Amino acid sequence: MTHRFAGFADCALLSELNLQLIQDEGHRNPMGFSELYNRMSAWLSEGYRAVLFEVEGSVAGYVLYREDQAAIYLRHLFVLRERRRKGVGRAMIEIMKREFWPGDKRLIVEVLVSNEPAIRFWRAVGFNDYSLTLEILPPPKSA
Repeated sequence: MTHRFAGFADCALLSELNLQLIQDEGHRNPMGFSELYNRMSAWLSEGYRAVLFEVEGSVAGYVLYREDQAAIYLRHLFVLRERRRKGVGRAMIEIMKREFWPGDKRLIVEVLVSNEPAIRFWRAVGFNDYSLTLEILPPPKSA
C-alpha cells in the first residue's frame, strides 16, 4: 500500500469519494458533488490534511483529519467498497498512527449510531465509546 498527502488537485477525487462515504454511512447530508468539492477545498485551506492510499496502483481510500494542541480529529476514513473487509482500513489506521499522528494525542472520530459496520471497525482498531448525541427532528414541512 502506498500513500501520499492529497492537495487541491485531488479535490475532485476526494469529493467523489466523500459522496460515496455519505451514501454508505446513511448520512442525511444532502450535498451534491459541487458542494462537496467546495467544502473539501475549504477544509484543505483551513488546516485539514488528506492522505490518499493506493493498492496496486489504484485508489483504495483516504483519510481526512485535523490536528490541534490536544487531539487529532479524524473527519473521514473511507475505503472503496471493493477493498473493504480485506484489511485496508486497518492498514490505513496503522500507517496514520505510525507516520502522521503523534502518539501523545487523543484520537477522536464520530460515527453515526446507525452505521453498525463502522462502529465495529472503530472498536476493532482500538477506539472506545465516549459520547452519544441525541436529537429531536422538527416535523416535515407541508407542501
